[in-house]
Amino acid sequence: MRDRRFVALHRGGELTPTDHRLLMVWALACTYHVRTWTSLEFNPSLLQALHTAQEWIDGKATTGDAMKASRAVHAEAKGIGDPIEQLLARCVGQAVATAHMADHCLGPAWYAIKIVREVGGSVDVERAWQLEQLSLLPPHLVILVSTAPKFTGNRSMPVSTD
Repeated sequence: MRDRRFVALHRGGELTPTDHRLLMVWALACTYHVRTWTSLEFNPSLLQALHTAQEWIDGKATTGDAMKASRAVHAEAKGIGDPIEQLLARCVGQAVATAHMADHCLGPAWYAIKIVREVGGSVDVERAWQLEQLSLLPPHLVILVSTAPKFTGNRSMPVSTD
């Protein structure tokens, strides 16, 4: 079930277009940061999807463009054999999908934790970084994200193993 607090104004919710874009900014920050835990680079299709997400933030791409990019990345992820590479692709797909549904902004944070755990990194360090970046957003968005079940661990979110 969707967290109704993430629903955009034009869909009957309370999330403003600016708030929605700021959540995408945070999702992208989480996506770019998690790559630093690995030796992986973003392949050209992932870079294109990330570019589309940035263009959406800047008002130069439509939500449909972002949805198309997200679907393409998720389809590509299905064929990736390396588990970390696959998680990174899914992280990108979720970040870009934030344009369609703001609650997808939680996906990159969730996948980042899975990646960090997979590579033997510190989940606590990653979560602290995510929270630090989150604190740069307006207080109402900090509360929105930090109390979302998928972020807090109340619904399948792996919070810590350290």
